Amino acid sequence: MDDLFWLDTGSGRPLVLLHGGFLDHRMWDRQVPAFATQYRVIAPDARGHGRSANATGPFRPADDVAGLLRHLGAGPVILVGLSMGAATAVDTALEYPELVGGLVVSGAGTSEPYYSDPWTVRTMGAWRAAMASGDLDACVEAFTLLALGPYRGLDDIDAEVVRELRDMKRGTLAKHTSGEGNPIVPVPDTWERAAGIEVPVLAVNGGIDSPDNIGMAERLVRTVKNGRAVSVDGAAHYPNMERPDEFNEIVGSFLETL
Repeated sequence: MDDLFWLDTGSGRPLVLLHGGFLDHRMWDRQVPAFATQYRVIAPDARGHGRSANATGPFRPADDVAGLLRHLGAGPVILVGLSMGAATAVDTALEYPELVGGLVVSGAGTSEPYYSDPWTVRTMGAWRAAMASGDLDACVEAFTLLALGPYRGLDDIDAEVVRELRDMKRGTLAKHTSGEGNPIVPVPDTWERAAGIEVPVLAVNGGIDSPDNIGMAERLVRTVKNGRAVSVDGAAHYPNMERPDEFNEIVGSFLETL
């Protein structure tokens, strides 16, 4: 595991925080100290993100998570994932059910996303075009729009949250080039297999996130055997950063039931 970075603090039942795409473990800065008083909090940087090394060949993020948990002697753990991290959490529960005792997802369903909302399709198109052209500034700005959701402008979100998102995004993108291929190997049939997830699943969605993101998370909790969804009013794709106290309270209450 020498090529991966992770934070490991606190003691108690292990709680693993999986960050969103192109971000890193710092997106959980408002959660780590809050939960480390009662839990062993593990927050890795995904391969190719933050302080973790880039991939040198095909890989599956769920395999990295499982490898880290076994390296640390942790499991079963509670996985908390946002966006890409939520997809990885679900994949880990599908591929390594013995390592997972509960799931919290935010703004995503499984690792097979789909989009139909016009704002989401348009904004993600701008982001992908900027990535393909290698325009770092345009890519960071398009990514920031995804954080705002379809109903707000930049003036409607805390400037510090915007700064942190831009900083993490720029740091991860600087590790890559526009011509790179995608080394991630997909986990198959995730929506069909999700019905077999037996651990409790909580979706904590930003109430003003993209309808697609909310819809996929709500579909997941309807599909699993024991799932429910909660909304954080006034937050979009990163409720943990925008409304940390409310997010932490919701997740903390869920953890107490496990």
